[in-house]
Amino acid sequence: MERITLTVQQQKILVDHAEREYPNESCAILFGHSSDGKVKASKIFLTDNMDDTTDSFTIPEEQLIRAYDLAEKEDTCIVGIFHSHPHSEAYPSSTDMEFMHVNPVVWVIYSGSDENFRAYTLNGTVKEVPILWES
Repeated sequence: MERITLTVQQQKILVDHAEREYPNESCAILFGHSSDGKVKASKIFLTDNMDDTTDSFTIPEEQLIRAYDLAEKEDTCIVGIFHSHPHSEAYPSSTDMEFMHVNPVVWVIYSGSDENFRAYTLNGTVKEVPILWES
């Protein structure tokens, strides 16, 4: 994976979502396309956090089903999972890494403590993926 591209507007949507959900983790699904190791997000699908907690997230099953249906209808793919870490750095937790095995897409994490975005994949080891911000 070479990089993931998001827009500045998508960044704002994700930060606003994280701020609304604070102090709990927020989460979302990223739609888009992937080619030659480059992922481009085209749409943000905001989701609820069933866990309602500061240190984990679970997307409700009905929202996951709706996301997959929407991706199919719009001829796009689920290319990433977003969530916030309200009180810690933007690095995958051990729980995140467990779920990264099940969901082998780019994981974008926003840190509420330092207001930083970082992205990762897991292929045996955690690898940081550069984020390209487009206007």
